[in-house]
Parts: sequence; C-alpha cells; structure tokens
Amino acid sequence: MRISEILAVLESVAPPQLQESYDNAGLIVGEPEQEATGVLFCLDSTEAVVAEAVRKGCNLIVAHHPIVFKGLKRINGTTYVERTVIRAIRDGMAIYAIHTNLDNVYHRGVNARIAQKIGLTQTRILAPKQGMEETGAGLIGELPSAMDEAEFLGMIKTAFRAGCVRHTALCGKPVSRVAVCGGSGSFLLPEALRARADAFVSSDFKYHEFFDAEGKLVIADIGHFESEQFTIELLYEIIREKFPTFALHCTEVNTNPVYYL
Repeated sequence: MRISEILAVLESVAPPQLQESYDNAGLIVGEPEQEATGVLFCLDSTEAVVAEAVRKGCNLIVAHHPIVFKGLKRINGTTYVERTVIRAIRDGMAIYAIHTNLDNVYHRGVNARIAQKIGLTQTRILAPKQGMEETGAGLIGELPSAMDEAEFLGMIKTAFRAGCVRHTALCGKPVSRVAVCGGSGSFLLPEALRARADAFVSSDFKYHEFFDAEGKLVIADIGHFESEQFTIELLYEIIREKFPTFALHCTEVNTNPVYYL
C-alpha cells in the first residue's frame, strides 16, 4: 500500500481545502508514492517521534501540528524543526500534518472528540463558515444535566488530565451549555458569548482576554496539548476503520512542552 492511499482516507474526512490560509497542512516531508510500512500518529512530530517511528518500523508520521509552519530559509540543524526535518529525510520518513482542516470538520473533527469526552449532546458548529453549517471553528453543545461550576471544572481537569485549569471567576450559576475549541480558541470567545454558553473550554488565553468574559461565562483554559491530545486516537481510528490489519501505532512520546510544578 502506498502512502498516498493512507493520506486519501484522511483527506476524505478533512479535505485540505478546509484548512485556514495561514496553515501548512499536508505532506510536508516524503514521497506520496512510496510504499508504506507503518503509521505513527502524534500531535507533534519531533526528533523523538521520528526515532520512535523508526523503532516501530513505520515510515509515515501523521501529526496534527505541522512541523514546518513558517518558511525555512536554511536547514542546517540549528532548530528542533530543522533537526526533525533532517532526521526524517535521512531515515526515509514521510511526515503528514492534518491541522486546521481537521479542526474545521464537524462530525469527526478535533472538537467533536473534545465534546465526546465532556459528554456534550445536541452539538453544532460554534462559528460556521459562510454557507457551510457543518464546517467551521469550535463547537457548542449541552451537558446531559446541569453541573455546579466547580464540579464542572473538576470534571474537565480529570477528563483531560490537565496539570491545572486556568479559569475566570465563577458566575454563580449552573453549567449546562458548553462551547469548546481545541488549541488556541480565544478568538471564539465572542461567538461563545453570543451563543450564551455557560462555559468555554479551550486554551492559550492571554491575561487580558480573561476580562473579556465579562462575568457572563466561565473560561476554562485547560492547556493546548491537553485540549488536543485525543486527536491522536481519533486519527488512529479513522485509518484503522479502513485498514484494520495494517501496522498502526499511537505515539508513546509525550510531546507536551509545558510542565506544571
């Protein structure tokens, strides 16, 4: 089986044209017509992940985040990005990224998996693209039953194995409607407010952005890696459904660069 056949399955779920203009999803390193020996799924393709793929007999890494995001003017091993690319080429490793195109998918996207982990029902896209109700950023849904705010924060801390949850002041009302966005989701706060969410689960909020909640909802910043970690199992499941006997592996390398004391 060729690498291109595996990528075709991924792109049938999250077409490349759905990625944002600033993104760099797609095949970043490698040849699509190369025979595939195995696939390793991860959130971030790093030197350690390339080494892991080699050990496991894989020659294709499927990552959520693109290892090359901005243009590279030199590839001489100065940065971890350059070293990862050099090692991948040296080891005959293909690296594919499926990023904002997977973020923008409704039923099998990043945010649908987050909503599933929280237990949300009656979900819909939070900020749909014009004329495309089932494509867009974020997602909003309802909890099976309303929860106390502190209880809700404790639940998501446990569900996402978060080192901590940075949050705004509690509003003193039950949490029933919840908005979510994997990764950096502060740009969707106005949409969450318009949708009358009781809580917004995302990451990477800056100090002053917490003020923008205006006491109308609880922002729950669980961390970038933590919010997207289940994307790895999502990608694994998408390919396993099509190729159940092929060599597929989820990374055992923790690529989260953020630690908590």
